[in-house]
Amino acid sequence: MTSANPYLSLARVRAALHALDLRPSRSMGQNFLIDGAALATIVNAAQLTPDDTVIEVGPGLGVLTWELVHRTRAVIAVELDHRLADRLRAEFRAFSNLAIIQGDVLRLPPEAILAEHDPDASSGARPYKVVANLPYAITSAALRHFLSNPLRPALMVVLVQREVADRICARPGNLSVLAHAVQIYAEPEIIARIPASCFFPAPEVESTVLRLRIRPQPAVVPDQPEALLRLIKAGFLHPRKQLGNALPGGMAAMGMKTDKQKILDALTAAGINATRRAETVTLDEWGAVYRALKMDSEKVKG
Repeated sequence: MTSANPYLSLARVRAALHALDLRPSRSMGQNFLIDGAALATIVNAAQLTPDDTVIEVGPGLGVLTWELVHRTRAVIAVELDHRLADRLRAEFRAFSNLAIIQGDVLRLPPEAILAEHDPDASSGARPYKVVANLPYAITSAALRHFLSNPLRPALMVVLVQREVADRICARPGNLSVLAHAVQIYAEPEIIARIPASCFFPAPEVESTVLRLRIRPQPAVVPDQPEALLRLIKAGFLHPRKQLGNALPGGMAAMGMKTDKQKILDALTAAGINATRRAETVTLDEWGAVYRALKMDSEKVKG
């Protein structure tokens, strides 16, 4: 930690919220970090250097922001709440390496966030990182927002709900659409568990520091990862059904009309027993199904 982070105290948080007449919003995930050890875990996991450009989502009262601006060349913090954004601009006005954007990060593509403040990063010439205490309500959407964009970060270190982190890091037998949606683009790693007592107000759940090392290219079907994820989503629409029934039904429900026998043949070609369930199918196996269906489709077109 930098010496004497002025924002890291319960008294400071309470005073700031009182001054803003702001009652923390559960729907916006406004749980403010007040624990130095938890903060140090996030910062250390991000492996920050003086050359880094960092996007912070939901800076809140600036506890993490303070650490980021002292360690990196540029920080762009995106805050939805206009009261918090205005306060951050006033509190951090002395830091020329910090830009505050007031807005919804899910409506701002990474290149737009970076464009004005680091043109090299927005063009892909310089890598960037995402470091954030993510609001619980947008965790999955925020991760997908950055990972599915062509301008992906080099590294993400995020504080998320424990259950979500466990789902993201799941292995065959407990896989989900979210696990695949993250693992196709990144290697997830649980760094530490963070108890609810480290926040004000304390949430009802534990949190986890999650690190995502972004792959140079998607792990499977690198040319069409989002099409593959659409297929996977179809397989999970009816997760308790056997895949031989779940996948044709899911594809039909999503408007992906394909003959059931062709789907069963694709499962066979991929070495997948049709009696298995979607949660047991690995990313590589989904890739094999996708390729079998795509080849069959191309054969039909020919």
